Parts: sequence; structure tokens; C-alpha cells
Amino acid sequence: MPKLKKLFAARRAAPARKLFFFSLLLIFALPALAHAQQKKKDQTPDTPPPALMRTTTRHETKRLGYGSTITILGAPKGSITIEGWNKSEIDVTADIELHAGTEEDLARLAQVNSFTLDKDGNHVRVITTGTHDKKFMKKAKDFPKNLLGLPWQVDYHIRVPQMCDLEIDAGHGPIKLSGVEGAISLKAVESDANLTLSGGILMATVAKGRVNLNIGSRSWRGRGAEIRLALGDMTVQLPTGFSADINADVLRTGKVENSYTGLEAREDTTVTERSLKGRTGAGGVVLIFTVGDGTISISNSDK
Repeated sequence: MPKLKKLFAARRAAPARKLFFFSLLLIFALPALAHAQQKKKDQTPDTPPPALMRTTTRHETKRLGYGSTITILGAPKGSITIEGWNKSEIDVTADIELHAGTEEDLARLAQVNSFTLDKDGNHVRVITTGTHDKKFMKKAKDFPKNLLGLPWQVDYHIRVPQMCDLEIDAGHGPIKLSGVEGAISLKAVESDANLTLSGGILMATVAKGRVNLNIGSRSWRGRGAEIRLALGDMTVQLPTGFSADINADVLRTGKVENSYTGLEAREDTTVTERSLKGRTGAGGVVLIFTVGDGTISISNSDK
């Protein structure tokens, strides 16, 4: 994923003013969209879900080489769990939940609300298909329009090689990511995201929700991490003896709470309620945490 690596390097080298406005753009664009969607939803009277519900499970695998790239385009609603393992393959299990008024309608929805596993060289794409995708639905001729707005979701459980690059584009739903040390790009509209990682290049943007980062080793094995959360709370858990430089900023309302033993302000920096430029141990790789409105809590993971 060379583009992600170049972007991360450019972000670290950018002047402070450019970095500030770039952060504002990325952090507040997504919540503005989410707010507009929620406002529209709030203006629509609540209707009960259709009487029938069906959950089916699909399982697919693909062989992969070392250093592969995996792209995951999630459903508008549903969970995504990703675990790194020592096999050179991707293993995808998807629980697909559909709602409709009749068995016939459930069967029609099952033909479109699903996923495809596409491999091109050393790149695998997990692509959710369904009624949310207008371009895809153009291929579904004579599909009943009354079925387009029915609720559905896909819950993914995906195992990937430990050393791979990941691109994750998620909608509404929890995310769990662990055991991967490649270049990782994560975007989500609304999520409770739990990230258990020890290295790689991580760039994550969540519009609304909670983000918990748990680092399991005393140093970050990679070129750094940057996590942005527009609205919500972020928790960073570090092991005792961890070494890194940490930048934590709340841009509008909220505060930075630091209870980690050994995290001190770096030279020529001033700690405020909403900003902390600190160093743990011997310092080293830079970890950047930014929240628009909310809190950032930094603590010991082994206490």
C-alpha cells in the first residue's frame, strides 16, 4: 500500500498550519454527513421491521502471498472482526441478516444482499453487495422497489495473514482488529472500535463512537499511528515501559486525561487540558490521537 505510506510520511512532515486545517477537514466532514443522515431519519416516523427474518452464513477462502493487500468494503450496518493469523490465506465468514414480509421477498433479497470475494494478483477485495449500492442494483433487473428500504446487515469475521496491508471502509457497527502489522487504513461512519495492535502504519478515521487502542508491546514496530475521532471518546492503553512520542489533541470540547505512569511533556511544549505533546520511555515513533468533541484517556494497560 505505497500510497498510504507516502501519505503518512507527508503528514508527519507537513507544517503545523497545514496539518491543523487538514485534520479539521477530515475530522468534521464525516460527522456533518452523519448528522444530516440522522436528521433525515429522525423526520421519518418509526416503522416496525417486517415480520420475517432470516440469517444465513457464507464462508469463503483465498490463498495469499506474503505482503498482500486486502480491501474490505463493509455493509451499511454490521460488525467487522479481523484477526491476524499465521496462514497465507484470507478466511471470510459472513452472517447475513435479512428482513422481509414474505418468504418470496426474503429469497429476492438474498440474491443481492451478500458479498463477493475478488482476487487480482496479490490483492483481495471483500465487497459487500446489496440494495445500498445503486450501481450494483442497476444489474438486478425487475427488482421490486418496495424491497429497497428494508433493514439488513452483514456481520463479518475475517482472518488475514499477520503481515498484510488492510483497507477497511465500514458503516455503522462495532469493529475489532487484532494481530496485523501492515499498513492499515480504517474509515467508519459510526463504530465502537477495539484495536489491539503492536506495529505497522495505522491511519484510522471514525466519525462517531468510541475507539480503544491497546498496544501489546513495549515499542511500536512500525512507522507510527494516527487515529482521528470526530465525536466520542478515545482510550489509549499502553504497557509499562512503553517508548514513543505521543501527540494527543482535543480540537473543540472535551479534554485529555493522562494517568499513564511515565508520560511526560516533551521539551518546549506546554500541556493544557486539551493538548498533550508527551514522551514515554526513550521516545521514538510518533503516535497521534485527535478528537473533535470528546475525551482522550491514556492509561496503563497492565493496571
